[in-house]
Amino acid sequence: MDQVSRRKVIKMIGTASLSVMAAPFAGISRTMTIRNSTMLQREIPVTGEKLPVVGLGTWQQFDVGPDASAREPLINVLKSMLEMGGRLIDSSPMYGKAETVVGELSAASGNADKYFYATKVWTSGEQSGIRQMNDSMQKMQLRKMDLMQVHNLQDWQTHLKTMRQWKEAGKIRYTGITHYTSAAHDQLEQIVKSKAVDFVQFNYSIRERNAERSLLKAARDSGVAVIINEPFDSGSLFRMVKGQSLPAWAADYEINSWAQFFLKYILAHPAVTCVIPGTSNPKHLADNMGAGYGSLPDENGLQKMRAFVERL
Repeated sequence: MDQVSRRKVIKMIGTASLSVMAAPFAGISRTMTIRNSTMLQREIPVTGEKLPVVGLGTWQQFDVGPDASAREPLINVLKSMLEMGGRLIDSSPMYGKAETVVGELSAASGNADKYFYATKVWTSGEQSGIRQMNDSMQKMQLRKMDLMQVHNLQDWQTHLKTMRQWKEAGKIRYTGITHYTSAAHDQLEQIVKSKAVDFVQFNYSIRERNAERSLLKAARDSGVAVIINEPFDSGSLFRMVKGQSLPAWAADYEINSWAQFFLKYILAHPAVTCVIPGTSNPKHLADNMGAGYGSLPDENGLQKMRAFVERL
């Protein structure tokens, strides 16, 4: 990033900081509880390092240009995530300008070393993969990537070989594979059981529960960390409950919104390490982060949640 652009981003961050400091948890009724407690964290099995259970996806929302009006909400999102205890940011070369935006905004914020960065390789061929991974690290302004994943299993055997070499050389910390459809779960499970990766990322929601059949258990038994994408089923869950009030018993699990209802269902599974809802809205970010606090549903609660959704 050139000096003019850097000064512009820093100025934007300074301005955005005022609004974040004034109301970082706007719309959240449990502000004081959140500020005075710690987000739930779970261990990455291969090392024991702990990660906060709610992170951030960047698909579409972070694919923006240099315009201040487009970037200011994203600055607020990144700052609020840290303030509320989140760390993991997930991106990909597939996501347009997202890697560059994450790199520029986090670097200019002065908090770049506080995040856990994850991105992906999305191409075929060894040399093409090497070029793309190097390019991603440059865009995100990192000398070492926390987590490099094979996007949607594309040429996964080739890229995992390179990633293992990079991990041994200290260029990346963890390896992973991803997909976003349930049709890929069987193949993901085979890879997980072979213990070829440190992380697996896949789709899972209260309405799309195929992962409960065996993939989640396989990941836990194999000591592989789990990142969940599509927690809101591409937004269809919110359309499903539009106009509906939360059931009264949701308060037993400190659920204050539909977003927290859907996220806490996922986080109640002990195999889940982190869930990554995407947003460019600071209020939605604060709401999502709130799911990492308070009690999680027990089996009785999960049964009630499933039954409620199935009646809609």
